[in-house]
Amino acid sequence: MSLDPFDWIDEEARRRADAGLVRTLRPRPAAPVLLDLASNDYLGLTRHPDITAAAAGAARDWGAGATGSRLVTGSTTLHAELENELAEFCGFEAALVLSSGYAANLAAVTALTGHGSLIVSDAGNHASIVDGCRLSRAATAVVPHADPDAVRKALRSHEGRALAVTDSVFSVDGDAAPLSRLAEVCRTEGAALLVDDAHGLGVLGEGGRGALAAAGLAGGDGTVTTLTLSKSLGSQGGAVLGPARVIEHLVNTARTFIFDTGLAPAAAGAALASLRLLRREPERAGRARAVAAALYERLTAAGLTAVRPDAAVVSVRAPSADAAVRWAADCRTAGIAVGCFRPPSVPDGVSRLRLTARADLTEEQIATAVSVVRRTAPVS
Repeated sequence: MSLDPFDWIDEEARRRADAGLVRTLRPRPAAPVLLDLASNDYLGLTRHPDITAAAAGAARDWGAGATGSRLVTGSTTLHAELENELAEFCGFEAALVLSSGYAANLAAVTALTGHGSLIVSDAGNHASIVDGCRLSRAATAVVPHADPDAVRKALRSHEGRALAVTDSVFSVDGDAAPLSRLAEVCRTEGAALLVDDAHGLGVLGEGGRGALAAAGLAGGDGTVTTLTLSKSLGSQGGAVLGPARVIEHLVNTARTFIFDTGLAPAAAGAALASLRLLRREPERAGRARAVAAALYERLTAAGLTAVRPDAAVVSVRAPSADAAVRWAADCRTAGIAVGCFRPPSVPDGVSRLRLTARADLTEEQIATAVSVVRRTAPVS
């Protein structure tokens, strides 16, 4: 028997290499050298001068870090402003800002469930929701993707507290959940509905107010949403929005809120500035959707298989995991950064490129991106 307690890691590494599933870090320089269709900067705000100035100003005023958890020293008036304006913009009674969207999902799922309750979770949900279900100690029913009838059936199998949870826009294929039908199922079955709107905020709804606003569900008594500040708002952090009593409950029970250092002031300041800019320039949301539609139409016209986007994510199928990796690498060599999704990150086992539609992409950049993706496409 080996005396090295980490021998097993070498075997895991060999298996990953044999399967072509090794992940590597690729640090990028400060100045962009590639046309970015891989990030989640949907509105093109990460480098916007108003946003970077707000981040720098918040760091000068409040310091580099939050200095402690939100319940000790980590709450500032800047956090309170951000929470108030997020809630008002998205149409909810109250909001709570956390250090990441991942932490927000863990907080909401675990604090709103527990032993003896039921979670009904879409098979395509983000890993943070999956982990929240695992940590919750609740019974979890994973139902087929975007299937309200399956949600209803699962809810009817349980007596007691229940929560249905779904992404609003799924990050792999960019398709939207049937939120109106899910909400009706939850109403009739007496369950709460939790929606992760990470990919909807800033893109869907009037002026980018999100998927729940678009579906007429914002502010409902039985509805809670989570957000990330790191996509359309170009910053970092997450938030939970819902009825005031739900937010108060999270302040008192959510471990990823209570025991985590608060969001850094620079990130809070940048997110608040982005939210205010979106109010001034609501057309950015429509532009992101238009760019996604253009990418989809031109790629499919070129003979590639893509999923029609419901928001700003354009998914293009690849024939295999190895082909997807080579395709993404060839795109990089040609000057375009694209996402590469492959097992085990994709629930259906189908590898694909993932392209981000950004509101600030020009017509020339769209044409260049389509040309590169088409030209480097692997032969099926």
